[in-house]
Amino acid sequence: MKIEQIQNNNYEFLCNIYELLYIKLYFYSSEVVKVVIIGVDPGYAIVGIGVIEYNGNKFRTLEYGAITTPAGMPTVERLKKIYDSMNEYIEKYKPDAVAIEELFFNSNQKTAINVAQARGVILVAVANKNIPIYEYTPLQVKQSVTGYGRADKQQIQQMVKMLLGLNVIPKPDDAADGLALAICHAHSNKMNTMFNLNGVR
Repeated sequence: MKIEQIQNNNYEFLCNIYELLYIKLYFYSSEVVKVVIIGVDPGYAIVGIGVIEYNGNKFRTLEYGAITTPAGMPTVERLKKIYDSMNEYIEKYKPDAVAIEELFFNSNQKTAINVAQARGVILVAVANKNIPIYEYTPLQVKQSVTGYGRADKQQIQQMVKMLLGLNVIPKPDDAADGLALAICHAHSNKMNTMFNLNGVR
């Protein structure tokens, strides 16, 4: 087979793929897929929470804020407060999914252990309600929200504000991170559904 013919066949194949992809995106965008997602930025002193509704291609912010525990409170009580507060969010919004940031270890071992414990009680609270849990890395969140894996915190916050149609950047920063995780899952879930892929679980 001549080289020119191979090139033409490859070009024709790619055109067919792009055409199918365009058709898939076009028709899927008109379908209504309504889900409620809670995004969680795990922490020990502050847990960022962002609750959104994703309907078709539109976002609606339901609530954002933070679960806080004071430094002087005993560890067991702090973990209990995080667990109870997470249950309250679940009962209030009955989410279809919870998106949480994957844990990464930093140089402070004590902080890492405390955050891991807090993240653990959050996961238990969600699992007890049989709600699907999806984990995302910071890189995945950045790419999903801004399209750029090296985006800084301010760029992410600006995109969260724009995508959700908010008048101001959500505060505290942890709440903005929670919303970013929820947005990340909305985008990821839509693509997975479109192309029958398995999400990060």
